[in-house]
Amino acid sequence: MLRILNKIRKIGIVTEPVAAEPSLEALGIEVKRRVGRRMRGSFAIRAVDAGSCNGCELEVHALNNPFYDVERFGVHFVASPRHADALLVTGPVSRHMAAALQRTYAATPAPKWVIAVGDCAVGGGEFGCSYASLGGVDKVVPVDIVIPGCPPTPTALLRGLLELLKADS
Repeated sequence: MLRILNKIRKIGIVTEPVAAEPSLEALGIEVKRRVGRRMRGSFAIRAVDAGSCNGCELEVHALNNPFYDVERFGVHFVASPRHADALLVTGPVSRHMAAALQRTYAATPAPKWVIAVGDCAVGGGEFGCSYASLGGVDKVVPVDIVIPGCPPTPTALLRGLLELLKADS
């Protein structure tokens, strides 16, 4: 253990400093304001992987890391669709996940939103419609907003959530 600590002391810090995104804080404040007004301070999202390559999931999970920390803006990810205000769906809907996605949609209380995240969820992506894939999420459940990208960045996801919260207000 001492050998490792001495090595750290000799080498020092080798990571680069993180450059903060100037628009992130302003974007987050606007999201928090909309969540406070429309959702009484808490916006619950259930993430559903309908058959993706996990690229979009990595970006969605990044929203919860200390850099983005989306919970400080009132956005929370929940484990049950019964507690969710919105479903965030990634990936093309595989034939095996279609029934599960429909049951998840049915279990989400009204009013509910569906967010299709990533090019695959929007239109099937490079997988398209095939023997294993039904294509985009809109082929299985109604979609309220799409966030394109392969994968979309956490900032793009936050912008998409803001657009969803601005709709119908």
